[in-house]
Amino acid sequence: MQLRYSFRLYPSAGQRMALVRAFGCARVVFNDALRARETARGEGMPFPKAGDLSKALITEAKNTPERAWLGEVSAVVLQQSLRDLDTAYRNFFDGLKGKCPRMGAPRCKSKRDTRQSVRFTANARWSVTAGGKLRLPKIGDLKVKWSRSLPSTPSTVTVVKDSAGRYFASFVVETGPEEVLPEVAPEVGIDLGLGHFAVLSDGTKVDSPRFLRRAEKRLKKAQRALSRKEKGSSNRNKARLKAARAHARVADARREFHHQLSTQLIRENQAVAVEDLAVKGLARTRLAKSVHDAGWSTFVGMLEYKAARSGRTFVKIGRFEPTSQVCSQCGVKDGPKPLSVREWTCQACGAVLDRDVNAAVNVAKAAGLAVSACGAQVRRAPVPAPRREAGTHPKPSPVRWEQAGIPGL
Repeated sequence: MQLRYSFRLYPSAGQRMALVRAFGCARVVFNDALRARETARGEGMPFPKAGDLSKALITEAKNTPERAWLGEVSAVVLQQSLRDLDTAYRNFFDGLKGKCPRMGAPRCKSKRDTRQSVRFTANARWSVTAGGKLRLPKIGDLKVKWSRSLPSTPSTVTVVKDSAGRYFASFVVETGPEEVLPEVAPEVGIDLGLGHFAVLSDGTKVDSPRFLRRAEKRLKKAQRALSRKEKGSSNRNKARLKAARAHARVADARREFHHQLSTQLIRENQAVAVEDLAVKGLARTRLAKSVHDAGWSTFVGMLEYKAARSGRTFVKIGRFEPTSQVCSQCGVKDGPKPLSVREWTCQACGAVLDRDVNAAVNVAKAAGLAVSACGAQVRRAPVPAPRREAGTHPKPSPVRWEQAGIPGL
């Protein structure tokens, strides 16, 4: 499978200017190609092919005074910009046909976008030097903060500048079956929530870090300072960077938490089951900020690709499965319950069930995993003794047994 590894880049002042030129040239070629296709569509003409666009907007445009500066960057960057436009159109039309989720039509890129990127393929002859630097054509040797070694030779590298002004090198690599982990016995179901980020079917509860909620005071101060600056001023740009860095710290902390927890679950369990949550629907309620702060979709995506990479089983059950309404002991459906009810008693078997643990067990059972409620927070409710059994009774006489229709002893 293909994986993406990102490493922090530290370009010099001259290299940053070269990257700015690369970002700008790729953006101009993308916008020119988009306008050419939209013009053809408006005139009822067929869409220009990628080869024709490459010849007209790159090869021939370099010989004109208006676009002569396109020759200052690698041609591979410009070619990849055209491929990005083709991908955007393909996703748009596939969405209209129902082959994938619906996406908007391609739009022109703005130089004011805070996130910029360019991609280099093997044709660009980029390389990693003996000193550990990333050598890019017409940019130079960039300093890279390597946090790990790549499992194989990457096919492409994308240089990304994020909203906080940081630069990253993103490599796409192919991984093989050597990543498969040895088999283990445990299988677990996971119930994702807000009070606890994750509750496992064995009774383990993982607290929700609530990174955004804890940083709200600092973010509010940065956003307020940004709103008071005059638009277009240098002070506003400084305040924007400060606010973006504050948001980036929150996103980085959340991503690190997701990676650590998902890796631990995949390593310790042979099979993992989760519920397909309606995140978009929940994001339209009063819990929207907490739902986005939890980042369930990102976490589930990490579980899925790490399970495939490590040879584990990953199962996602339907969102309409009544996991919070069914008793994990006897299987009787007890009906819906408000969110304020965190513990309930089954009317059929009398078991006192923790709402989240019971849901995690039901998630695992719905996925066909071999789990039980053993060790979970499930107990029998105290049942009062029948009145005829309470207290001390005299020894029954033979007459009473005969009157009851039972032969005497």
